[in-house]
Amino acid sequence: MDTLHNMRVFACVAESGSFTGAAHVLGTTTAHVSRAVASLEAHLRTRLLHRTTRRIALTEAGQRYLLRCEQILAYVEEAEAEASDAHARPAGKLRIHSMTGIGQHYMIKAIAGYRQQYREVNFDLTMANRMPDLLDEGYDVAIVVATELPDSGFVSQNIGQTYSILCASPAYVEAQGTPRTPSELAQHDCMRLVSPVVPLEKWVFDGPNGQEMVTIGTTSFQVNVGDAMTEAIRAGLGIGILPVYSAIEGLRDGSLVRVLPQYQLQQLNVYALYPSRQYLDAKIKTFVAYLRASLPGILAQEQQELRALSLRSACGAVRQLQPA
Repeated sequence: MDTLHNMRVFACVAESGSFTGAAHVLGTTTAHVSRAVASLEAHLRTRLLHRTTRRIALTEAGQRYLLRCEQILAYVEEAEAEASDAHARPAGKLRIHSMTGIGQHYMIKAIAGYRQQYREVNFDLTMANRMPDLLDEGYDVAIVVATELPDSGFVSQNIGQTYSILCASPAYVEAQGTPRTPSELAQHDCMRLVSPVVPLEKWVFDGPNGQEMVTIGTTSFQVNVGDAMTEAIRAGLGIGILPVYSAIEGLRDGSLVRVLPQYQLQQLNVYALYPSRQYLDAKIKTFVAYLRASLPGILAQEQQELRALSLRSACGAVRQLQPA
């Protein structure tokens, strides 16, 4: 028995004063209305309506039950309106999981920009270098950096591309020199960045000769956060992998030097993952759309700046080699 439907029919009968009137309002037959009320009375084991050939009237139990029905139906209508509004208007809490580097460098600024348009959305941001379980952990959106995604059944949107490069400190380069090819990295202190997207022992480069893979041996230092790797490189511990967004500031101020500037590690995609495309909550839809509109331009601008910095550094090195 559909109790909620029968409640609606009963309330409509009480308001209209007849089965025929209720049938007209509900767009159904008088027989259907009569069966619904009878089914409700049988379920409750209570007579709700006095029936005569000329009119109907509420019993005492029917009067009390009608008050409860009206309250319940009002709550249901309110809940339905709220749920429908979530589909149409961005509001409420948005729970986001982001990989650490991309979260620190882009997501906080993106959230600030998004909230200038949608002030009714609040954010709960978690950052960790792992792939979360959206359903079990209750996240609305996950921001993931990967070469490609495993088949998870979730909806994914590609919101940008980036890559990583090799960096060292000026002091390390002065003392140890720089490799000219990826194979010469075997002669240097190479630090490992523990990441779901960068293999620890095999570094894959895209360069002038296509794709090259180098096996990295033992290392004196490894860490799992890009910004911590930046500090280790600045301290002169060796050569390390840095995402462009972690390296760019140090390259600007000269505290980092790009190693093997003609090479970059494999291109990575930035994905936004969410559980379902159907009846997508407005705050998820608009936030992902905001990222798709804004993030690619920011990433491209940084990569363009990186090329300019690398070119400037190369020209400076050539000038130093020329005789006075």
